[in-house]
Amino acid sequence: MAVRETGAVSATRPREAELLRVATGLFRERGFHATSMQDLAEALGMNRGSLYHYIESKDDLLWWIVSGALERLRAQVEPVLNGRGTAVERLRRAIAAHLAFAADHGDELALVQIELRSLSPSRRTELIERRDAYEHEWRATLQAAFEAGSLRPTDVRLTGIAILSACNWFTQWYRPDGPLTVEQIAASFADLFLATAS
Repeated sequence: MAVRETGAVSATRPREAELLRVATGLFRERGFHATSMQDLAEALGMNRGSLYHYIESKDDLLWWIVSGALERLRAQVEPVLNGRGTAVERLRRAIAAHLAFAADHGDELALVQIELRSLSPSRRTELIERRDAYEHEWRATLQAAFEAGSLRPTDVRLTGIAILSACNWFTQWYRPDGPLTVEQIAASFADLFLATAS
């Protein structure tokens, strides 16, 4: 696996991609600490020793999963937050973009939340810094909407936390065969959080 400067993994071969997919599923189902290298090897139909051809440690594997997920989320959503349209329009589209990513990559995004504590201190700090930078983009767009008089005045930081908490918690309950589509949920979230000024 190739690690880019951002620390995210680039799985360029099918076996590497399969390793990430299987590890993501096991970490989500069992938890990082409860999943052993032997569990990974058995799920992949490999000898345990063969895993070390692809990774140096289970810690590296978790890091590649969560850092890669956060990088791809930011790449999908930040251009929307900083793109065309009014601030409120951008916020509505950003909620939809975040939920679309969460629907397609729910296990990975959930691990960013629930396994943060399992990272080494330096990697945890780095991931938190990158997560905070993502949240800053949301707050900046919210602030622009408030300053334009498009949204009812409220606490920018708390509103940002509320939106992202709802979008991230979505990975815990969303089901593709549920009664609402991702687009319908995104529209409902936007209506709930983006109350216009009256």
